[in-house]
Amino acid sequence: MTSLADAAGSPGPGGASSAGSAGAPRARPRGRSGGARRSGAAGRAARWAATRVAGAVFVLWAVATLIFFGIRLIPGDPAEAILGGPGSRATPEALAQARAEFGLDQPLFTQYLGELGRLATGDFGTSYALKVPVGQVILDGLGSTLVLTVVSLAVAWLLAIALALWATRGGRVAAAVSTVLEIVAAAVPNFWLGTILILLFSVGLGWLPAISTPGIPGLVLPVLTLAIPLAGFLGQLMRESVLNALDAPFTVSARARGESETGVRLIHALRHAALPAISLSGWAFGSLISGAVVVETVFARPGVGRTLLNAVLIRDVPVVIGVVMVVALVYIVVTIATDLADRIADPRLRMQGGER
Repeated sequence: MTSLADAAGSPGPGGASSAGSAGAPRARPRGRSGGARRSGAAGRAARWAATRVAGAVFVLWAVATLIFFGIRLIPGDPAEAILGGPGSRATPEALAQARAEFGLDQPLFTQYLGELGRLATGDFGTSYALKVPVGQVILDGLGSTLVLTVVSLAVAWLLAIALALWATRGGRVAAAVSTVLEIVAAAVPNFWLGTILILLFSVGLGWLPAISTPGIPGLVLPVLTLAIPLAGFLGQLMRESVLNALDAPFTVSARARGESETGVRLIHALRHAALPAISLSGWAFGSLISGAVVVETVFARPGVGRTLLNAVLIRDVPVVIGVVMVVALVYIVVTIATDLADRIADPRLRMQGGER
């Protein structure tokens, strides 16, 4: 009769003892190596970059195509614009010479292909009215417009954050008042707001210049004209995001650890609420650039917005195409930078790679 000890130590079917099989640690499946993880992350980043570059090229081509054919729908002869407009009383011979010099006597599709070829090399041509390279015209006004846009975006965010924090802590009255302010601010047109600010702070109080001048005082009213409507829209988004974050588990845990309500709002809730708002910064930047056309006209401020409006009025086709293309390129760069900031702030987006 076999003893219990012998039975415990007897070999099993595989030749190993039953006790040894029971006591041996199970083999765990190996995770992906560090090199494989890095390779996967690099692949996702490459797909993301390739998708963005391809999208940027397509958008630039679409913008160039739309503006090329759209500008041809404006009544008038481009040759007259080259020679000084309808009031120049150019002779038929001069008009024919201008058409031949700028290729306007060629078929429209041939002109289109030539325009695409020049744009691909960064050549925007020569301004019909100013007789200087379009690139120089754009550079003369681009810096002023970018300063106006960036400062306006920063001011809009500051106003939106302050309004959202006050609305979520001031009770029902503060929430109701902030809602009214946000709706009114978001709905007011730029040209109307700019006129009101001029009447109030320039004509009435005499605090600020009505016409934009170099320096900070000349920048205040244009910035407020652009920032206030955008702040109304962003404030609505920030308020809802802060309210949702204040009820989230991480803010409840922060309160349980004894953190102050101010700290919970500023450190935890506001940081979480800023994540969806970051995505809108690219759109907001584009909205401000389009609004700069109106603001620069109202305040007689130099910039590409005012340059674009004047070029459309006098049918200066190379300037119109050049300004629109540069603005589109700036908007694309800002959008990609915003998307990248999104991925840095939220690691979950990095795991999605090019699928986002």
